[in-house]
Amino acid sequence: MKSDLTIVLVSGGMDSCVTAAVAHQQFELAFLHLNYGQRTERRELQAFHDIADHYHVHDRLVVSIEHLKQIGGSSLTDETVEIQKADIHRREIPTSYVPFRNAHILSVAVSWGEVIRARKIFIGAVEEDSSGYPDCRREYYEAFNNVIALGTKPETHLVIDTPIINLKKSEIVRLGVELHAPLHLTWSCYAREDIACGVCDSCALRLRGFQIAGVEDPIPYSIKPSYS
Repeated sequence: MKSDLTIVLVSGGMDSCVTAAVAHQQFELAFLHLNYGQRTERRELQAFHDIADHYHVHDRLVVSIEHLKQIGGSSLTDETVEIQKADIHRREIPTSYVPFRNAHILSVAVSWGEVIRARKIFIGAVEEDSSGYPDCRREYYEAFNNVIALGTKPETHLVIDTPIINLKKSEIVRLGVELHAPLHLTWSCYAREDIACGVCDSCALRLRGFQIAGVEDPIPYSIKPSYS
C-alpha cells in the first residue's frame, strides 16, 4: 500500500520523468510544474500533463514565476541570447543556466508540501552528467534540506530526495526503461516546441544517453547527430 504523499518536481523532461517513476514505486504522487517564461514553456507543460495522466496523478500544481523571464540572464528566458550549440565537454556554466531557478521551485514545493503534509520532495537533479549547473550539486540539496528544517513548522517532516543525482544519462535511460517510464511523453529540447533540435546541450546529453544505453530515443528530432 502506498501511503506517504510525495511531491515530484516534473519539468516534462526525461530526468524528472524517471524520477517520477522511481517515486511511483513507493509513494502517492503530487506533481509540481513551473512556468518561468522559458522558450519551450507550452511544450514542457504539455509533457507535464501527459506524464501526470500516465501516472493518474490527481494533485497537480502549475505555478507561474514569470519574474525569472523579466530578470533574464539566461538563453532560455531571453531570446536575444543565443542558445549555445552542444558541447558535451564544456566546463564553464552554460548560457542556459537560469539564475537560482531551482531555489524558486523548491520553495514553492516546500510551501505546498507543508499544506498537503507531504513527506518528500523528489527532484530529478543530475550532478555527474549535467551541463554544469551550480544548483544541481548534491551539497546544494543538502544545504536546502537544512533550510527546510529551520524554516518550517516543528511538525513538518519534509526532505528533498534526489534519486538519480549520481547517475549518468545512459544509466537514467536504462532505469527509465526498467521502470517502464513513459519516455515517449517527455520533452528535453531547449530551442523548439515542434520537433527537438538535436543540437542544443539538452538534446545532446539526452541523445548521447540513449546512444550509449543502446536504446532508441522515442521522440522526433530535426537531426540526430552521434554523441556516443
